[in-house]
Amino acid sequence: MTFLVQRISADGVSTQGCLYIDGSFECFTLEPAKPIPAGTFDLSIYWSPHFNRLMPHIDGIPGFTGVEIHWGNVAANTEGCTLVGTMQGKDFVGHSVEEFDLLFQKIQDAVATGPQHISYVDIGY
Repeated sequence: MTFLVQRISADGVSTQGCLYIDGSFECFTLEPAKPIPAGTFDLSIYWSPHFNRLMPHIDGIPGFTGVEIHWGNVAANTEGCTLVGTMQGKDFVGHSVEEFDLLFQKIQDAVATGPQHISYVDIGY
């Protein structure tokens, strides 16, 4: 599968974007004001001590460790990670837990078929 985050705006509070799987829109994303650099990184599933469960991890980011995809609504929830949701507003994503559950299953299924990657690109800002 092809996972792509297109970041479309940054306002000093958060960085907003959209996540696509195989070219189809999946959900909205929210990252901190200073997001990880654009690039392509390994996408895997690991145990998260913070969440006490399996979570999607983004690995191989120069200067970053412990980057996950998880639920949350505002930039303060990102902790340097990528939040997902089905609704988007200024510095906000909503219905995050529901979208995370759907996305997590898709990522798990993809990882079960072999190594996966996720790309982050900056457009529109």
